[in-house]
Amino acid sequence: MLEKDTKSQIVKDFGIKEGDTGSAEVQVAILTEQINRLTVHLQNNKKDFSSARGLMKMVGRRKNLLAYLAKNDVNRYRDLVKKLGLRK
Repeated sequence: MLEKDTKSQIVKDFGIKEGDTGSAEVQVAILTEQINRLTVHLQNNKKDFSSARGLMKMVGRRKNLLAYLAKNDVNRYRDLVKKLGLRK
């Protein structure tokens, strides 16, 4: 789980309006932060298979949110991908 101050900073950076926690951009940014933290954890704990499964579920959820965003608003999708540095 993310700390409260980290999460609120992400909401402030990626939210469309103040207090926006449900938009696709905010959800993807929060998932990306959690994925990055869990990836570091799994590099140190290679046999933690339950966390690896949770990581795969988060990656899938982020993928679906990004597909939704790309389908509905390509400009918002491109801005988000560039901000998060997801695509090479």
